[in-house]
Amino acid sequence: MKVTNYLITALLGLTLLITGCSKSQNTNSPKTLYTNIGGEPTILNPILSTDVPSSEITGLVFNGLFRVDINMSIVPDLVSTYSVSEDGRIYTFKLHQNIKWHDGKPFTAEDVQFTFDKILDLKTNTVRRSNLIVAGKPVQFKVVDAYTLTATLAEPDAPFLSNISIGILPKHILQNQDINIATFNRQPIGTGPFKFQKWETGQYITLTKNLNYYKEGPKLDRIVAKIIPDTNTALVALEKQEIDSGKIPYKDLEKYQNNTKINVFEFEDLMYTYMAFNLKNPKFKDIKVRQAIAHAIDKKSMTDKILKGHGRPAHIPAAPVSWSYPNNPTFPIFEYNPTQSAKLLDEAGWKLNPTTKIREKNGQKLSFTLITNQGNQDRERSAQIIQQYLAAVGIQMNIQLMEWSSFVKRINEPRDPKNFDAVMLGWALGIDPDSTSIWHSSEYPKGFNFIAYNNPKVDALLDQGRKTIDQFQRKAVYNKLYTQIASDVPYVFLYYPNVITGINKRVKGLSPAGPTGLFNPIENITIEP
Repeated sequence: MKVTNYLITALLGLTLLITGCSKSQNTNSPKTLYTNIGGEPTILNPILSTDVPSSEITGLVFNGLFRVDINMSIVPDLVSTYSVSEDGRIYTFKLHQNIKWHDGKPFTAEDVQFTFDKILDLKTNTVRRSNLIVAGKPVQFKVVDAYTLTATLAEPDAPFLSNISIGILPKHILQNQDINIATFNRQPIGTGPFKFQKWETGQYITLTKNLNYYKEGPKLDRIVAKIIPDTNTALVALEKQEIDSGKIPYKDLEKYQNNTKINVFEFEDLMYTYMAFNLKNPKFKDIKVRQAIAHAIDKKSMTDKILKGHGRPAHIPAAPVSWSYPNNPTFPIFEYNPTQSAKLLDEAGWKLNPTTKIREKNGQKLSFTLITNQGNQDRERSAQIIQQYLAAVGIQMNIQLMEWSSFVKRINEPRDPKNFDAVMLGWALGIDPDSTSIWHSSEYPKGFNFIAYNNPKVDALLDQGRKTIDQFQRKAVYNKLYTQIASDVPYVFLYYPNVITGINKRVKGLSPAGPTGLFNPIENITIEP
């Protein structure tokens, strides 16, 4: 799963006052890029992080064996060359030999094996372990020499190269530490184009140019990643040129298209927004209740109101820009039908109380709380609209807005059952459609399957999708997968939002607008005074 731009895309709230750099400071620092990462990062360790703000930083500080280019292809990064055995089970990786960690120590194959062994270590609090489990067996990594490494798989695994593209960690720093609580997680040392300098909690993270980068170094001297969770505050900062990039609200698009200081870019991304049910909650165990909620929501109308024509309703856990999205869909579409919703609730035994207008069963109200993050107006408005739709069929939905780090902690807490009823989030998807970490039953309660979804058919299809190498055949597998998941209604898939980003015109070297981002690679970005 991709963890850039969105991961658990939640909406990052909490209005704060930020002490940031003014316009004049931008002018006096022509080689400094000012960005907004939204919420407070939780941990700056690529194998431990689960949120977008953290991943935005680790993506600049660390390199992986591979990376994604502007064509949405996996290309070598720390790897110079690699080969695969005829049976597709053994990979041999040759590493670049001129790479240094930010502290000057040499990067070797020992670091790569250490990183993947740490992911496989059951003591490590990571949600990425399943990426290295193939046919029920862990991938075996073995150092051949200082710059050669092999990986042996139990069987061929289609998303393997994508799954090992995570940032590599320095063995010489972390080998004798508890990686879960190491100070490294707030003061990271990587091999990437930028070095960590400072983290001012609630305000910004500063990165500086890696002067010893093994490839052509970045053109920027510094990146100041500001922490501005509130959408409106971030927009004001973009207007005042206190940040160089920021999200443009859909309603304000025309205004900013005519702004002489900002270039506006719009594109579809590998992301979707959804409302998910805690399936350990007795109220949501009955599929008729989940179906009723799906039928009660007019997704088309809500999408038009929220996205203003810059996106479309969602029905499955895949984005239309993905190669895996079905050409001839078989998945169910739960059309807006409050009459059918009421019928399903009646059948499930939830009868409308004519006085309270709330449905009841065995003396219990059909009431639940939806949690999401503060600050993202699109999500907050979506929650309010859904609240109204559900009230119309006799369901009471309360809304709880949470500060980002508390929100992430709540849903990721490895407890059973989880401490929430329902959640509104978004996923950013990787270029490979494997979504084992979200949907496989083995990924509860310590993985991204925090709703406790469990369907043996889906588990089998996920496994089949990984071991099917031919893309045409894989697409057929994922068509079945998406149909089965949509039929089970563990989520109400809401919409695919287009990305609309404003970039200060002083920023040059942008990549073509698309799912891999505008700063791909960051080394090309420069600033013109």
